[in-house]
Amino acid sequence: MGRQGNSGTNGSRPKGSGSGQPARGPARRPVRKPVSPVFRRRRLVVGAALLVVIVVVVGGFIAVASIINGGGGSAQDPAATHAEGQTPGPNQSAAPSDASSATPSASTSEGSGCQQNLIAVSASTDKPSYGAGEKPLLTLKVTNNNKVPCEVNIGTSQMEFLITSGSDRIFSSQDCQADNTDLMKTIAPGKSETANFPWQRNRTVQGCDSVEAKPGAGGAYYVFTARLANKTSPKAVFQLK
Repeated sequence: MGRQGNSGTNGSRPKGSGSGQPARGPARRPVRKPVSPVFRRRRLVVGAALLVVIVVVVGGFIAVASIINGGGGSAQDPAATHAEGQTPGPNQSAAPSDASSATPSASTSEGSGCQQNLIAVSASTDKPSYGAGEKPLLTLKVTNNNKVPCEVNIGTSQMEFLITSGSDRIFSSQDCQADNTDLMKTIAPGKSETANFPWQRNRTVQGCDSVEAKPGAGGAYYVFTARLANKTSPKAVFQLK
């Protein structure tokens, strides 16, 4: 009998891939190493520090913007008002002048160049002498000799019309004054405000007690002095016939 070949044995041997390399299975994904607790804490610390930096930068920007915009609001200048036509005192009438009556503001304060020593007060009468029964008209005048507007209180709380004869105190508008108020006025440079008082040729005393005696006439001379706050006018002399 002939020799049986070993083809059966060779037939059961798996075939190669043709490259001489054994066949590989499916590729495996790389396994991540677990993050250590130390590294995780470091990452949290770095993130927190970065957040703080961002907050500081944003806060600084907001603060700068607030300063540039004036703090987010504008202060309103607080403005004072005055009553038009207010009478300076009992039986007094306020005589309008060409002085400015603008609302007082910070620009009219002494800090803006208004010097109070350049505010002048003067006294005058409408006539140098008066016959029997004639009533003198007393005038207080306040003038702003500054080069800037000045705010002046010309209310009855500040005014006094005083008449004397030698050492005899004849009359004061404050003795029987019922209204005692403030009146703020802004007086333009070189302009004036005036207040008139018709004197009834009567005597007064402090406390407004009744006085029977009358000022003498027959050619007697009297002195009128006007006062506004702590400023006193020069004397104005007139005669009662």
